Order: sequence, then C-alpha cells, then structure tokens
Amino acid sequence: MSIMSPLAAAQRRFLKARAHHLDPVIRIGQAGLTPAVLRELERNLKHHEPVKVKAAGIGQTDRTALLEDLGARLDAAPVQIIGAILVLYRAAKDARLILPNH
Repeated sequence: MSIMSPLAAAQRRFLKARAHHLDPVIRIGQAGLTPAVLRELERNLKHHEPVKVKAAGIGQTDRTALLEDLGARLDAAPVQIIGAILVLYRAAKDARLILPNH
C-alpha cells in the first residue's frame, strides 16, 4: 500500500468545502475501531471522496489520534475534525475530484 502524501492548505480547504454537506457514512461507538469498521471505511473510501466519520463519545485528544491512525491504516489523508466528526480523503480509483495543486 502506498503512503498518501500530506495535503496542501488549498487542497485541505477544497476538501473541507466538499465535505461540508455530506453526512457521516460510518459511526464509531463504544466498541471503537473494530475490523468491521475498518472494512466499511475501506469500502467507502474506494467509492467516495471525501468521507465523514462520526466518533461518538471520544474525547478531542483521542479523536485527533484516531484521525491520524485511520489515515495511516487506510492510506488516507486526514482532512479535519469538527466536533465528533472526522473527515478523511483518498482519491478513488476513478477519481471524480481534481484537487488544487497548492
């Protein structure tokens, strides 16, 4: 699996705007990051750009660590955290979004 390069500020702004209207596709609850959650996130990242995840009942520090962990495990770029919502991005095989260069 390749490592996704970090997003430039303009790319992050672009993805934040694109993710704004999206609903979370995955919810991480008390069971935490289970294999089933990872499989579902992988499936969604293959087809959607970007993806929102709701991390209910997890503190801010833990959400930041969770976003970084998800990015590393799934070769996805962490985009942002808004409250309990995490946003990840990985270009789909048939990418629909063209990210700004910088």
